[in-house]
Amino acid sequence: MHESVGHDQLDDALRRCGATWCAAQAHGLLCSRLAVQGQAAAGDWLARVLEDTDAQKAACGECRKLLEALFEESYRQLAERQSEFEPLLPDDTASGPARVEALSHWCEGFLHGLVSGTHPAELKAKLATEPISEIIKDTLQITRATAESDDSAETREQAWTELVEYLRVAAQLTYEELAGLRSGAAPAADESIH
Repeated sequence: MHESVGHDQLDDALRRCGATWCAAQAHGLLCSRLAVQGQAAAGDWLARVLEDTDAQKAACGECRKLLEALFEESYRQLAERQSEFEPLLPDDTASGPARVEALSHWCEGFLHGLVSGTHPAELKAKLATEPISEIIKDTLQITRATAESDDSAETREQAWTELVEYLRVAAQLTYEELAGLRSGAAPAADESIH
């Protein structure tokens, strides 16, 4: 079993290679691009996340390897409908504000991946119908989340858990709902992003 890519590990690698995307935002983008394009999303996703970085820097090579591993892991989890799929977010040792900021960035990336680019009429229509239209609306609301200092630690932790679970299920549901629209665009099952 391969080791999962961690939020802080990827966030640090992205920062060192000069990427403008943070780990959570890159993963949100990945999840929605996988839903829209399947495995064919690899090249565009990598190019977008590593845009304006120097590919010759050693740090960018390391970062690219982490991104490729994250792509493979996320694709496998969504395609195989594995319950271990989770949005890539900081763990519970991070501060409340840092976790909320990452949650917001994940949602921004996810929304960007769904609505950016040229979409055929069929896909536009699917994005405008439930349950995806509701997921888009809810995810947009989550981008405005804040850490309320008046709430108890238990209340904040419960809210965090509920939001993360909602996004986990929303990403999986979006992937499943768009399956029929991306089936013709997906490359052969054994094709990887390398």
